[in-house]
Amino acid sequence: MAETKKVAVIMGSDSDLPIVEPAVHTLKSFGIETEVRVMSAHRTPEKTAEFASSARDNGFGVIIAAAGKAAHLAGVIAAHTTLPVIGIPVKSSTLDGLDALLATVQMPSGIPVATVAIDGAKNAALLALEILSVSDDELADKLSEMKRAMAEEVEKKDLAVMEKMKSVQG
Repeated sequence: MAETKKVAVIMGSDSDLPIVEPAVHTLKSFGIETEVRVMSAHRTPEKTAEFASSARDNGFGVIIAAAGKAAHLAGVIAAHTTLPVIGIPVKSSTLDGLDALLATVQMPSGIPVATVAIDGAKNAALLALEILSVSDDELADKLSEMKRAMAEEVEKKDLAVMEKMKSVQG
């Protein structure tokens, strides 16, 4: 079995760090090596393009890109790599993240970017893990176990609510 690839978590500004931290924590909880960087599609376009162009050779398997407002980061990265790119639209004070969401999902044909919810870093990490698990059975097993545990929690809550409602309904 091949070595598990790393995941890059790139943000357009250091102010996005609180937004991407759940992605980093989720990836690390699954034992995935994660590199977290600040790059700008507009202020450091050459650095961003170079990182994306060399990401596969540098051992990355997926790139997560978080950006707000114009949110061009994921698209610029996707234009320079054949790796899967997952965009996290970041809520800004301007339009509550709708601007970033629309910018992230409106990629031209040939430049795919998977997009999660506004500020949806944990789901970005989980999607990255699912992509990596296609070629990593151990990771796939860990994801299956996580989903089983989530289902068990819902079942416990269901039983507790049903029990509570029995006493209310008399």
